[in-house]
Amino acid sequence: MANLFETWSLDREIVLVKLLSHPRDKVFAAWMDPKALAQWYGPASLKIESHEADIREGGVWRFDMVGVFEGKEQRFPNLMRFLEIVPNERIVMDHGTPDPNDPDRFRTTVTFDEQADGKTVLTMRQLHPSRERRQVVIGFGAVEYGLQTLDGLAAWLDG
Repeated sequence: MANLFETWSLDREIVLVKLLSHPRDKVFAAWMDPKALAQWYGPASLKIESHEADIREGGVWRFDMVGVFEGKEQRFPNLMRFLEIVPNERIVMDHGTPDPNDPDRFRTTVTFDEQADGKTVLTMRQLHPSRERRQVVIGFGAVEYGLQTLDGLAAWLDG
């Protein structure tokens, strides 16, 4: 499966971009602080319960996204493995379930580009294991949920 992520393929990619009214060191810091990350990360309708947060190159963040659907609480276990962290520039991580052989895990690259006016353009690129898997996640709302996540980051930074 590792070979899947060695070649970037546009038909497996989802790209989300957000202009944030904060300097990139502050935006980057929001990703590096486990307590902050648990406050703003994820879709608006879900809360984050963090179980393990070792946010460094080689570290992992294990958490549940928790929400109520049709009157019943549901948990969605997640695991991020941090592969590369370049301060104030880039974070590369694999995101999936805690299953080490999760066939649906995807690679995410987040870049932080500071503008001349001090604002930051955050770009989040997801590379899914197949074109078909990309279509499945788009179908269940991954783009909208991703944009809600970036809106959550903006609100957290503004607050």
